[in-house]
Amino acid sequence: MHTPEFSVAGLSVVVTGASQGIGRAIAETFAASGADVTVCSRSMDRVGPVAEGINDADGGRALAVECNVREREDVEDLFAAAAEEFGGIDVLVSNAGGEFVAAFEDISENGWDAVTDLNLGGTYRCAQVAGEYMREGDGGTIVNLASVNGQHPAPGESHYGAAKAAIIRLTETLAVEWADEGVRVNCIAPGLVQTPGVAETLGIDESDMPPREQVDRRIGHPEEIADLAVFLCSPAGSFLNGETVTAKGVPRAGNAMNVDLGLQ
Repeated sequence: MHTPEFSVAGLSVVVTGASQGIGRAIAETFAASGADVTVCSRSMDRVGPVAEGINDADGGRALAVECNVREREDVEDLFAAAAEEFGGIDVLVSNAGGEFVAAFEDISENGWDAVTDLNLGGTYRCAQVAGEYMREGDGGTIVNLASVNGQHPAPGESHYGAAKAAIIRLTETLAVEWADEGVRVNCIAPGLVQTPGVAETLGIDESDMPPREQVDRRIGHPEEIADLAVFLCSPAGSFLNGETVTAKGVPRAGNAMNVDLGLQ
């Protein structure tokens, strides 16, 4: 009988935006599964402790690199360091991103450029540089983080929604262009997830979080997105390419940020 092939042990994985929240959970989950992980954020003070925690635990090794994904040189240095430390690049998880809430008419040129370049531009740079290593080697897997706000109207987040929608289309295009070079490219579109930013904005304390076993909810744990990322990069996800997997809990119309959070 066939045994599910979920192992990612021994892979060299780069996770951007890994200092907290979803990115940190993804890095820690890969490492706990035996992968070697390079984690980055714009501040070594924030990402260094993540790598230290991974290295102190059982599992794969970790390397912390300070990197601003809006800067091409930083991105090139990130992947060069990861390849040198762990012998190549097998997986990229592009998680770095950010936003601010504003009506479309109030978004300045600088504000629009900052959000779209961080989210879409950062994804573009990381995929392009990581792709060089993967296509020249034995292939690899890329997972881009989009958002449900790139799939439906997102009032107050037009810049963020536009960038995330573009990431979904970029994912589909790269999956076609790089398939014959052994590179799979997929996307995750999370809904509302309990992260430090969400906790600060919406006042959702960890103690308020429903357990993963509860089906009737519209807010997720970072580890649920991490598990999905690991699956997509494992042999078990080998027939998934160019897909966007939406993880948002109970389906419903509208923006999860604007209705009840289903915490009961």
